[in-house]
Amino acid sequence: MKWLALLKWLVPIFFLAGEAFCADAVVVMHGKGGSPLRYVDGLAAYLEQQGFLVANLEMPWSGRRGYDVDVAAAEGEVEAALEGLRAKGARKRFVIGHSQGGVFALYFGTRHAVDGIVTIAPGGSTAAPVFLEKLGPSFARARSLVAEGKGAQKERFLDFEGSRGTSPVVTAAAVYVTWFDPDGAMNEGNAVRALPPRTPVLFVAPSGDYPALARVKGAMFGALPKNPGTRLYEPVASHLEAPSASKEAIAAWIKEVAGP
Repeated sequence: MKWLALLKWLVPIFFLAGEAFCADAVVVMHGKGGSPLRYVDGLAAYLEQQGFLVANLEMPWSGRRGYDVDVAAAEGEVEAALEGLRAKGARKRFVIGHSQGGVFALYFGTRHAVDGIVTIAPGGSTAAPVFLEKLGPSFARARSLVAEGKGAQKERFLDFEGSRGTSPVVTAAAVYVTWFDPDGAMNEGNAVRALPPRTPVLFVAPSGDYPALARVKGAMFGALPKNPGTRLYEPVASHLEAPSASKEAIAAWIKEVAGP
């Protein structure tokens, strides 16, 4: 009878070990000027509690880093994080981004194999008319420096965020061009249309999002390739509240897409 008692004690441990081994890799990316400790930290912590292997990254567009590397290097950082989680036993790969991180998550999915993308209140598309208006001169100057062979030269350029207006950023001209090219990586429309149909997307559009983002959410979601796993989720929340307000829905969606 002793072995039966021991078996009852061991069975839950075996199941927990199986769940850890079969966990899924999730990379979380914050918004423009933010950090892993602002607005996305509650989401990242909740996903860890649900058994996911999570990397909550500080991206090049954080307030501290200020576009210190180009788009290709940022892709490499996310890919390295995903591979690091795979080495810990992760099974499938998901990327989550909030605001500017949401646009970058979509772009990342056009160039790297992932099992799903969560884009939360995506914003910061360089193709938006207000970006072209506010940042056009900065982009033109940076592109001229690159053409003159001065791409490594650091200069003071402008960034833009709808809620705060323009702000200075000091970075290399070549780096600036990769982030702010109207037809480049941060063009949200190009990204949603370029995603492979095999990649499902959870598009989180909070009810209280900034008006400019609310106006384009239908067009952006409608442009996504058809996939049975793609969903539109509209939590009752503001732009900044959206990651935490969506945490249960995000966890459930990843579990659904990842499968047993």
